[in-house]
Amino acid sequence: MQRLPFTLLFLCTGLWAQQLLTLPSAPQPAANGATKSLADSVSTALPSQGTQSIDVPANKDWTDTGIDLRRGDSIVLTASGTVQLPPQGKNGEAKSVGPEGQPRGFRDLIKTYPLNSAGFGALLGKIGSSDAAEPFLIGARKEMQVLRAGRLFLGPNAAKSDALTGSFQVTIAFVSRGAETPAAPADLKLPEVTQEMIDRIPRRVVDADGNAGDNTNFVVVGNENNVVGAFTAAGWVKVDKSKSDAVLSGIMATFITKQAYLTLPMSILTLFGRPQDYGLAHAEPVSVVAQRHHLRLWKAPFQAGDQELWVGAATHDVGFDRDQRNNGVTHKIDPNIDDERDFVSRSLDETGLVAKLSYITPSQPSKEARTATGATFHSDGRVLIVHLVPESAPSGK
Repeated sequence: MQRLPFTLLFLCTGLWAQQLLTLPSAPQPAANGATKSLADSVSTALPSQGTQSIDVPANKDWTDTGIDLRRGDSIVLTASGTVQLPPQGKNGEAKSVGPEGQPRGFRDLIKTYPLNSAGFGALLGKIGSSDAAEPFLIGARKEMQVLRAGRLFLGPNAAKSDALTGSFQVTIAFVSRGAETPAAPADLKLPEVTQEMIDRIPRRVVDADGNAGDNTNFVVVGNENNVVGAFTAAGWVKVDKSKSDAVLSGIMATFITKQAYLTLPMSILTLFGRPQDYGLAHAEPVSVVAQRHHLRLWKAPFQAGDQELWVGAATHDVGFDRDQRNNGVTHKIDPNIDDERDFVSRSLDETGLVAKLSYITPSQPSKEARTATGATFHSDGRVLIVHLVPESAPSGK
């Protein structure tokens, strides 16, 4: 874990917000070779695909639409109506905003919104009710293709303490529907991850002084761009590599975009004789200095078939602790590290980019140990195996 200078802690406190990669729009090729949007296709959609209108009250966190989306669905969401925001500041007045919400201000930096990269009060959606389901911006209109089956929820981008009134009226139009029973993951040709491969991976990472640290507790099967893309879609962000990067990113996020800064650097740990290839964080605004989900990734020096193996070590920062190496301040991790391994599993699975999840227990599992800073942790010793959907997989699988 990283020792944090108090000046950096002071700079970072209260500046954080969540970042998200929303699902892309999906243009459709027209008969004449030109490109047309999903909305252009709605008029030619089969009657059975239909549309549905939903009233989304602003005083409710999430409204269950009753619509179960399928993987491969193409939909267009359009919204109208206004919601009334609470007065801002001592002498502020209540303001009405449409589905795009109110542009971000500096006051927003100390609030926890479901999606802090979107405006205050903006219309959001999410698929599924899991704690790992990532909200996405709908605004006045959004075209999207569904990557994961699940129930559609809609709600305003507001903190739980915000007293919003009014509602949005949302129309969901199906352009096309995915298969009702998609092909099982077993139908995909996935490379095998064997016990021998898992046993070739060191059970723990080490710090610069050679002290053993966190468990290696998951493996992702897929090539680099797909692996990074899957984590990005799941709401994980790359952390800065140095304290100077952190200062610059914090200034840029706060004063230019008015989005909070989540990418506080991690300490360097090594596996396979080299530092992590990626450090990723999944954090809540404001609390990111003390609390965040985080992980490190290393590319393994061997592959599973024609696919790369990415080895990860994931832990959950839950506060501060004494670094027993030097009596400094360091992050305290949740000692039940299996919870963080399983959070990684859920967050990736929510993206619809995962073909298969499984576990392998190494021949010599790490079940009880201490981090490089001296904190204890425990585990059942299993390694999570995440197979991403191959690039060659047919649409809808």
